[in-house]
Order: sequence, then structure tokens, then C-alpha cells
Amino acid sequence: MEIRIDDLQGAAIAALLQVHLDAMYQHSPPESVHALDLDALRHPTITFWTAWDGDALMGCGALKTHSATHAELKSMRTAAGHECKGVARTLLRHMEAEARAKGVQHISLETGTNAPFFPAHRLYESEGFVECGPFADYQLAPWSRFMTKALT
Repeated sequence: MEIRIDDLQGAAIAALLQVHLDAMYQHSPPESVHALDLDALRHPTITFWTAWDGDALMGCGALKTHSATHAELKSMRTAAGHECKGVARTLLRHMEAEARAKGVQHISLETGTNAPFFPAHRLYESEGFVECGPFADYQLAPWSRFMTKALT
């Protein structure tokens, strides 16, 4: 698996992110969907990575910088056919290492609360993320679960 910073220009990543957005709207009310579209992911505070097996896109993830010491995990998605291969875990660990190297001390995330999000909960918990309150501009809401991890 090769992980690289992505410029969000390719058709494969556009398609995967559309699948991601569609799933978020399928499983959460519109006011509780915090997934970012392609244009929003191109913001200078966001670094976006993709995982590849040759020419096959396996998954993606991003880190949004909130401060010199705090980043947010965004847009984690494993491509269909690549589930249960460790793609998300490998991407997560790669992004954590990159964040540590830049002096980030905490990574936080917002995810859904219902059954389709349970696999993500298990991944994050197994990697040391713990419950926390809303951060940045988020508000407490029944469809949002907030987690954080200290990188120190």
C-alpha cells in the first residue's frame, strides 16, 4: 500500500468522496452531516492523503489543522472492495505520524452515532481515541460523537 498526499484532481478520488458524502446523507440528518466536499477539502488548512494498490484507490483521509497543536481527522473512507484490509488503520497511523512530526499534540474527530458508524467507532477506540466534548465550531448534537487522542 502506497500512501501519498493527494491534490484531489483525479476522477477516482472524486468518485470515492461522492460515495462518502452520499453515505453521510443516507445515515444522518442533513444538519448533522459534517463531511466536506472536494472544494472544502482543498482548503489550505487541510492535508489530504490517499492509499493506493498500484492504480487502485484503496481509501482516503485528511487532517484539518485547527492550531499548531490540534488537528481534526476528516474524510476517512475505505473504497469498496478494500474493506478489512487495514486501509483505514494504516491511513490513520500514517496521518498521526505526520501530525506528530509537525508538533500536533491532539487529533480530534466527529463521527455519527448510529449503527453504520460502529465500525469507525471500533477502529478509533482500538487506536486510543476517547470520548470528548464538541471542539472547534461543533455543537453537542444527538447525531454526533466526538473523540480525541493525545499524540504525546
